[in-house]
Amino acid sequence: MSDTTVVLCGANAYEEKYYLNPRFANLPKQIQDELRIMCVLYTNDVGGIFLLEFDGDGTLRFRTEAVENDYSYDEIGAALKIRELQRTKEDLLRSLELYYQLLTGKKKG
Repeated sequence: MSDTTVVLCGANAYEEKYYLNPRFANLPKQIQDELRIMCVLYTNDVGGIFLLEFDGDGTLRFRTEAVENDYSYDEIGAALKIRELQRTKEDLLRSLELYYQLLTGKKKG
C-alpha cells in the first residue's frame, strides 16, 4: 500500500469553504453537487475540517480534524456522522472508488 493520498473534496467550517480537486472536475454535476452538500452539511453539523481522500489502494477514506482548542468541535458527533454517511452513501462511495480505479489504472486489493 502506498502512503500517498489524493483528496477528492472537502469542506472547512473555519473558512466556510468547499473544495473539489480539479482532477475530478469531469464528474457529473449531480455527483459534484451531492459531494458538496455532503461535505458542507458535515462541517455545519460537527465543525472542523472534513476531507474525502483516496488512499494509495484507491479506497475512499474520510478524514476529519479540528484546530487545537476548538471546543465547539464535536468529536463523538464526527465519528457518528461518518458512520451514517458510510451507510447512507454506500453506493455513491463505491462508485467513486470504481471511477478512481478506472482513472488511475489502479486495482483495489
